[in-house]
Amino acid sequence: MADCTQCKNLNCLIKIHSLDKNVKDFLENKYTIKCKKSQQFIMEGTPVHGLFFTYKGKIKVVKTGANQREQIVRFAKDGDIIGHRGGFGSAKYYSISAQALEDSILCYFSKDDLKQLLLKTPKLTFDFMLFYADELNESETRVRKLAQMSVKERVIDTLLLIDKKFGSTDGLFNVSLTRKDYAEYSGTTEEQVIRIFSTLKKQGLINAKGRKIGLKNSEALKEEISKHTLDIYN
Repeated sequence: MADCTQCKNLNCLIKIHSLDKNVKDFLENKYTIKCKKSQQFIMEGTPVHGLFFTYKGKIKVVKTGANQREQIVRFAKDGDIIGHRGGFGSAKYYSISAQALEDSILCYFSKDDLKQLLLKTPKLTFDFMLFYADELNESETRVRKLAQMSVKERVIDTLLLIDKKFGSTDGLFNVSLTRKDYAEYSGTTEEQVIRIFSTLKKQGLINAKGRKIGLKNSEALKEEISKHTLDIYN
């Protein structure tokens, strides 16, 4: 079982408060789930029972839109929370699906246990409140950008976000995404993504090696969309 007290994810809210007595008692009811690459562990429309915390791995969160078209709404890495929009409040069913992008380990806590913990632990409750406020701000910013950006700008914005989220090694992102994944996050088609990647590669702005992509000139890419951003990639 993944040990929260030994966890190195310093951004995980449970880890941050793991020395609190209430949290220690709460951790006894934790489940550890191992997911293989491409395995789906949340299905849209299924009953909400709890929240997932990424102990190790990379995840994509997907929502079905008009004409059954899938849209990637966010990505998660070590320490991130998944299923939080349905984990609290009146929602009875998950409004999203979640799938592992690589072999991953997840910590699962039931909704009822979490509610009891938050009632007993004001500091953790406050941190959750800040987390939800940040999530709301990011969602509103993303909606605005999708509405105002051109297709090329949305693809560039996605590349910058992936670089910020997962980082790079030897000039390539530390995550393997398909062109379809990039399209589903950018709100465009796979064909358009392929064309834009080809253009950016010719301009010397990105690297491409098989499925892997990386940035060669992030500053030039930031400049391309600077009118839509407020230093969010710095």
